Amino acid sequence: MTAIVVIAYVLLSIGGAAFLTRLVLGPTLPDRVLALDGFASTLTIGVVVAAFATGSAFKVAIVLVVALVGFVGAGVMARFVERRGE
Repeated sequence: MTAIVVIAYVLLSIGGAAFLTRLVLGPTLPDRVLALDGFASTLTIGVVVAAFATGSAFKVAIVLVVALVGFVGAGVMARFVERRGE
């Protein structure tokens, strides 16, 4: 079971690094918004893996909060990009 958790963390780290690279180097604002949303999703999945690894039910509340903040943030940024006309 430990090997699966380690593999999940490695893959999540690679995905997070790719999203952060796109966030920094994204040529347009919509690219950066999508990268930020993807990074928030990666962070949420990372907390789920941590909850699975430790068997802690407390982290489920953290997952809900992070997912909600990511969802609302993506909606706000999408509205900003839409109003900006880009």
